[in-house]
Amino acid sequence: MSTTAQAPTPTPAPPTAPPAPIKAKQRLGDRVFSGTALGAGVVILVVLVLVAAFLVIQSLPAFQLDTTDNHILRGESFWTYVGPLIFGTLWASFIALLIAAPIAIGIALFISHYAHRRLASFLGYIIDLLAAVPSVVFGLWGGLVLAPLLQPIYAWLNTNASWVPFFQGQVSSTGKTILTAALVLAVMCIPIMTAICREVFLQTPKLHEEAALALGSTRWEMVRMAVLPFARGGMVSAAMLALGRALGETMAVTMVLSPSAVVSFLVLTSTNPTPIPANIALAFPEANGVGVNTLIATGLILFIVTFAVNALARWIVARRAEFSGAN
Repeated sequence: MSTTAQAPTPTPAPPTAPPAPIKAKQRLGDRVFSGTALGAGVVILVVLVLVAAFLVIQSLPAFQLDTTDNHILRGESFWTYVGPLIFGTLWASFIALLIAAPIAIGIALFISHYAHRRLASFLGYIIDLLAAVPSVVFGLWGGLVLAPLLQPIYAWLNTNASWVPFFQGQVSSTGKTILTAALVLAVMCIPIMTAICREVFLQTPKLHEEAALALGSTRWEMVRMAVLPFARGGMVSAAMLALGRALGETMAVTMVLSPSAVVSFLVLTSTNPTPIPANIALAFPEANGVGVNTLIATGLILFIVTFAVNALARWIVARRAEFSGAN
């Protein structure tokens, strides 16, 4: 019987240490750029914290129970005073956004997918130029031109469409109503929303558009099936930025609106809710002592409302991003 010799089992080699990571050599320009970017981000956070701290500290005297010495509150509580102002801010901004959103989206679609290249470039330039017009110019235009022009239309709506609850009541003889202020705000919001929507629409993948057209879709069907779903998150972001502009606008509303501290959904009467920025602008010159703190406290409420609106927008965009294809 023959036996076969077995080969010795090879000894495994000891594990080698992983190679040390190669560190890229940082140049002076890289360090300066990264430091500048980090500093800019820190500055934004610091400014936000300082503004919030200033508003909170200066607002504390307005929340005291004794309001007899407060010439702004005139014996009523702070929340009773600020309630109609919050309503006026949200109501005017909501009407403005309701008017501006479809117009801005339509203009952006026309520029990005329908207009000739030269015409689209010209319209884009006009939209960008419109965004640079000062708000006081819009206020003068709204108070001196738009309000008298709209007053007969308001009277007609009150006579023939009074079955709509918003068009009831005694029509303003000057045309300076919450609806006029909302129209002015809408005109101011349209350039911002149009510019953002235009850029988002242009980012739609060409393969998606060409595939829709290849399947026999019309241009509108292609826009509806390929462009709008892709741009949904961007449109929400544009709308929220425009809403932020409307929430914080001061001079245009102050010069157009005939303010009063009421809660009313009527849009054609001379008794109109007052937004917080307009109320601050009107009351601040005569404010003193605790009255100044009261107006700062209303500014704090506006700060919280604006922050909440932007947080809601971020939540909507993050929730819809996975379905839009934008990520």
